[in-house]
Amino acid sequence: MTKVIIVFRMLTTVRAHWSNPSVSFFAGDRDPMEKMMQVALSVALEAIQEGWQGPPFDPFCLAEHLRIKTVPREDVEDARTVPIGSDRIQIEYNPSRPKQRIRFSIAHEIAHTFFPDCSERVRYRASAQARPPGEWELEMLCNIGAAELLMPTGSLPDFKKKALAIEGLLELRKQYEVSAESLALRYMNNTEQPAAVFVASRKAESSPKRYHIDYAFSSRSWPLRLNKGFALPEDSVVERCTAIGYIAKARECWAPNLGQANIECVGLPPYSNSLYPRVLGLIYPEVDPAKPATEIRFVIGDATQPSGTGIQLLAHVVNDKTPNWGAGFGLAVRQAWPPIQDEFRSWTLKDPSRFRLGNIFLTEISDGLFIAPMICQHGYGPSEKPRIRYAALKECLQKVMTKAVELGASVHMPRIGSGYGGGSWALIEQLIDESLCRYSVPVTVYDLPSAEMPVMQRGLFD
Repeated sequence: MTKVIIVFRMLTTVRAHWSNPSVSFFAGDRDPMEKMMQVALSVALEAIQEGWQGPPFDPFCLAEHLRIKTVPREDVEDARTVPIGSDRIQIEYNPSRPKQRIRFSIAHEIAHTFFPDCSERVRYRASAQARPPGEWELEMLCNIGAAELLMPTGSLPDFKKKALAIEGLLELRKQYEVSAESLALRYMNNTEQPAAVFVASRKAESSPKRYHIDYAFSSRSWPLRLNKGFALPEDSVVERCTAIGYIAKARECWAPNLGQANIECVGLPPYSNSLYPRVLGLIYPEVDPAKPATEIRFVIGDATQPSGTGIQLLAHVVNDKTPNWGAGFGLAVRQAWPPIQDEFRSWTLKDPSRFRLGNIFLTEISDGLFIAPMICQHGYGPSEKPRIRYAALKECLQKVMTKAVELGASVHMPRIGSGYGGGSWALIEQLIDESLCRYSVPVTVYDLPSAEMPVMQRGLFD
């Protein structure tokens, strides 16, 4: 049953088969969209660790951080990656495009560099009609990556509990200086509302006039499937978006498995070889077809004495410099269960390569109680910068999620990373939410009754 839940929680529902060789090479045995979001988030978190700030987050600064040269060229339609030398890439972009489009194009092209074969040829941000067969897969993944780069985890308002109307989406994009398309994608990754976003376009040869789905992307609580190329009804509300910025809303049924749904859409700039606007839309089901999404539960108590029943997994942060736990929650674990410290030390000494950022150690404390020290703090002691490493924490949490799913366990932890690690709780909380709660893993976070709230708790982006 757990494996079924994981399948349904996959974020994108474009189609099951991926044919593009670059995508297959990039993803390996992973879901390509999940892999893209992981890579993009890791890049963003590492840049934030080094001082990249926002919102708005400047993609040109990110390119500079990644040592990718950006070159303005009027003869480029939008943007492209160009190999220079044997192992370097530069991004060429059209500086006359609107600011938001330039920002998204740069972020989109940065996402192209995540593909191992990017340096083999020039890659363009092109229209759907102009792309070679199978190229849409690559472009869609780069759109998803761009949204993650421009609006990293922790930087968005908390709209998990509320449905965002199309007008609210358009207003919010001004604050972040991003396209409505990228903001809608990021919103779907964050919200607990049953919802989906789609982009549709009308093919020039289509007769009678019909809009077709370019791609669709659903929230965690609604495993909607809308395949690329899906033809929308001829009289759909989508066709009322006859110009850029035009908004239209209606209640429609596109397919029996979708049922009645509320559609809100807006016209976007058309592809270069089309007279008809592209259309961005939000879909909200009229009746919630899924159970409420899992969310973090906060309690006052001691995490070494996890509450509740069933199999439990206790996760906590340790550093990458010493396997000896002498402070913080690690010390509490050592005092509560002395053998665990010895097991962890032996585990690192037996194979020092295990003792690295992003790795976890899992062992059973007692029947039904497991513990997972997560190596995601760089060093220990006083530091001017946070010692928590967000990308490593994300990697650890994903491994904890896999183990929790295998065991059928709930996850328990103190307020990790924001004490001795010096990190932003706002960011860490979203990493927990997206790594664990998104996959229906129950999470409980504990604060001691006498503990002071972390100094940096207010958040990295406040």
